[in-house]
Formats: sequence, structure tokens, C-alpha cells
Amino acid sequence: SPTIALDRERCILCYRCTRFSENVAEDGQLVAVNRGAQSLIATFEDEPYRAHFSGNVLELCPVGALTSTTYRFRARPWEIQNVPTVCGLCPVGCNVWATTREGKVARVLSRNHPEVHEGWLCDKGRFAHDHLRARDRIRAPLLRVRRRGFDEVSHERALDEAARGLREAGGSVVVAFSGAETVEQATALARIATEGSGGGTALLPDDWDPGLQAFQAPLSTIRDAEVCLVLGDDPVEERAPIVDLWLRAARRNGAEVITVGPSGSVQAAPVSAAQTCATLRAGKNLPRELREPSRALRRAERIALVWSEDDPTGGRHVGALANDLRRRAKADVAVYALPRTPNGRGVAAAWHAAGGDVAGELPEEIGALVVAGDEAAYDPRVLELAGRARFVLTFAMFQSDITGWSHVVLPATSYLEREGTFVNLEGRAQRLRRAVAPAGPDELELLAGLGERLGVQLDAWASPSADERATLAPPEELAWPHPDPEPPTARAAAPGLELVRYRPLFGGPAVERIPQLQFQRPPAEIELAHEDAVTRGIANGETVVVASNGTSRELRARISRRLRAGVVRMAEEHARGLEQHVQVTK
Repeated sequence: SPTIALDRERCILCYRCTRFSENVAEDGQLVAVNRGAQSLIATFEDEPYRAHFSGNVLELCPVGALTSTTYRFRARPWEIQNVPTVCGLCPVGCNVWATTREGKVARVLSRNHPEVHEGWLCDKGRFAHDHLRARDRIRAPLLRVRRRGFDEVSHERALDEAARGLREAGGSVVVAFSGAETVEQATALARIATEGSGGGTALLPDDWDPGLQAFQAPLSTIRDAEVCLVLGDDPVEERAPIVDLWLRAARRNGAEVITVGPSGSVQAAPVSAAQTCATLRAGKNLPRELREPSRALRRAERIALVWSEDDPTGGRHVGALANDLRRRAKADVAVYALPRTPNGRGVAAAWHAAGGDVAGELPEEIGALVVAGDEAAYDPRVLELAGRARFVLTFAMFQSDITGWSHVVLPATSYLEREGTFVNLEGRAQRLRRAVAPAGPDELELLAGLGERLGVQLDAWASPSADERATLAPPEELAWPHPDPEPPTARAAAPGLELVRYRPLFGGPAVERIPQLQFQRPPAEIELAHEDAVTRGIANGETVVVASNGTSRELRARISRRLRAGVVRMAEEHARGLEQHVQVTK
């Protein structure tokens, strides 16, 4: 593949790579062809090795027959240094070694943590490090100048202008978090908004209920569960890929893995996970498809519940189900609510600790908007707020629509250039170490300078709170603190097919700038249920027109027998501008 090179003359046919493909990732793409002295390792039907975990074979190969195209022949062992840190590209928080040479990150290797990821690493975490050296990276502060666009200015002048804009906001400050900030950065931003600007409101990408801590457990607990129930519309492998490996390990150990969703083993309507939890709690008048899952949950002693979609209640529906199973069935229940962002849990906790408000109904006019990272642009509310704000301050690594609306743009850093603390989906606080130095001051230093101008004393070099080898705190010995939530009402019916969009793992600013990972990005296609394709006379691979509310685009059709009839699914980057229901025609 574009990321893996094969030197056949080195291969000793140990079959480590094929066993990984067959028995761990279960993608079935690596096979042995021919027999005897003619045996070769190849991909199935000679297709490129395109899988979420393909890069792990590089570390499994004992003789160097499989090597990384981005690292081979580029460094000697005595020229490199390995820095222990944590991957900051998804909410799993895999432990990694960042290999550096001459002040640059040369590769990323897995650093085993048996409770988190057992030594495996997805290809995004392994190969996306080169985005640090992207040509279009913002390396100096930018200031909007009337009739001229943006001018590069010094850090001091940019901070002066940022402080002026926040002062003039008059307490009407909104902070749009990306979920990729460290806990220390989020705390500094929260203090600036609440103390230095007279009050602030936050757009939090993830805000899970603290009561879920009563059901927290290491990810490795999934492997030992008797029943694993996965709820939600988002594919687990796209939201938290290592969790998918733990679910596969559980199935191999004999667990019953039940997925409830539009393409699950139990097919359900989109955004119906909360209703499913309420139905399973009631235990009466169950629909036929939920009767067997209900019986399996009631007789199991070890249960893992995985929630894989956004939840405006912060996970209270799955928490109430877990509490019911623990109280009535006397089972050991672990809950894994999969955040959308790498440090969403840590950011939300830091904001609440500072006493900040969470955005509800925002006023028509906003004094200032602070955008804390490139990933914040995924929230459609951010662009809308940028058009309403009198002043926009953005921390970004790359130019985007958000920077175009900004008045001051401050250069941001990657997770490989920061010191701090990340909290993963388990609730485990982990130490993030700086592998390479950024070209200028990092966000914490910039925020300390901004705080000084606003009368808030911040530590520019705050010590991370997590230990080097982080352990997961025991679950709080508390009962579920909430009454049972009311199930949401079903969506209103509408003509057309209901669109389910998901954010792909291989997407975002980092992946977009790695040429070797472009083949992993989701193709321009729409997934159709077999029944809907037959009704419309659409064959697999045909080009179709997807239209809604005056917006249309041509995509390739992929027919699925697992997808619920009346539902279509596509990656978020191909669904921009489309409404909740779409028309699909040839």
C-alpha cells in the first residue's frame, strides 16, 4: 500500500502478518498464495492493503520484510530518540513512542498499555504525524487589516489586539472548543473567559454526565464480557477504532456482541438508541427484535455497554440502563460512551470546574468568539456564530473557513508539540509529552500572555496532572444519581430516504495533508439498503444523484444487505449541504 513496502527477498513466511489480519483485525486481506517453495504473502485478489490497522504488521514483521514507506532508509538507530507520549487523534488515547530525528518526528510506534489498546495502533495514529510539516501551516500570527486581508504580525501585537477585542466584548464571550486541547489549555481558556472577560459560554463538542463514572472500567474489560451491547448510529471503528478490536476479541472469547443501529445485528431507526434503552429498561411489550437481546442481558453476569453517537443528555439513557441491569440483574456493568473528540471529557471537566456556562440559546449578537483549534469547525454552529460575532479570535494550524472570518489568528500546535494531560474515553488521565518543539510559543504560553493583559494570572508551563503510566481510578461507589430520563419522541416521517452521516476516522485537517493516507479516506459513495436499490433499479457501483432542498451531488452507490430499508449512509465530508431526508435517483 502507499504506507507499507514489501521486500520479498527478506520474507521467511512466518505468517505473523497473515495471522494478525485473520485473527486480530479480522479484515482477511493478507493471505498466503501458492504452495511449497512458491508460497508468497499477498493481499486478497491483489488489492491494496486498505484497512484501519494495516500498519501494525510493520511492528510484527521479525525480519524487516514489511517496512514503512515514510520511514525506511531515513534514520539510523543511534540518530533517533523515542519520546513516550499519547496519541491525540481519537478518544482511545493509545500510548505511543514518537521517534524524533534532528528535531522532527520521523515515525510513531505503539507503546503497549494492556488495559487501553494492548499494543495495537490504527493507521491514523501511526502515519498522520507528518501534518506538522505541512506547507500551508500557519507559522506566524495573522491580523485582519481593512481592505488588505491578513498581515503577519508579532505575537505581542496579536495578543494586544486579542485582549482589546475581548475587553470590548462586554462579557458576551463564546468559546468554541475543538476537544483536542489539553486539560491545562482548556483550564486557561475557561479562566480567561470567566474571569478576564466577565463571563463566558462554551460550545463543548462532548459533555458526558459525570454520573457515568459509576460504571467506568478499563477497555480490556470488554474482552471478558459475556454480552456486549453497542448502541448508536456511528460505526465504532470510525469513532474509536481500538474499541472495535476489543469487541472482536470479546466475540472470539465467546461473548454475544449485539449491535443496535441502522446497520446492526438488530436493525433500528436512526437516532433511536435512547428509545432502545428505555424499551430494554421497561422489559414489557418488547418488539420481537429486542426479545433475545433482553434475555441475554438479564442472564449475563458481565456486561459491556458501548454508546456510539452524540447524546444531548450526556449519556443518561445508557447510564439508566446500566443502573437497571446492575440493580435488577446483579450484573457487573461497564459503560463506554465514545466521545467525538480526543480529549472531549477532559475539556468539559475543565470548563465546568471553572464555573462556565454551556451554550443553550445564544443571543443574536455576540461580543467575541474564541475558536480553540481546527477541529472546532466541524460544529456547524461555529461558522454561524462567527458571522454574528463582533470579534473572532482563532487558534489554528491551517487556513480554513473559520480563519477567513477571524480578526486575529494565533498559530496552534499539534499534540506532538505539547505538554499536558489528556483524558480518554474511559476517564483515564494520561500524560502527554512534547516530542518536538514548535516553531513559536505554544497555546499555553499565548494564553498566559493574553491572561496577563486581562488581569488573569496563568502558568505558562503548568505541570501535567497525570502520571507517566496512568491507571484508571476505581468507579465511584455511588448509585446512579439521576431519575430515569424520558425517551425522546420519534422523528417525524418525511418523503425520501433518511440520511445518516458519520465522521470518518480518516478525515480532518491532519489526514488531509498526508499524501500516503489519501487512499484510506472514504470514497465519494452512498450506502444504500438492498431493498431500496432494487426498488430504484440501482446496481452496485453505479453513479447516482443524491438531492435535497436544492442541493445535489453525484456519488457512487454501494449496496448493503445489512442496512435498514429507508436509510442511506455516507461520510460527513460528502454530505455537506444535504438535509435529513434525501432523494436518490439514477
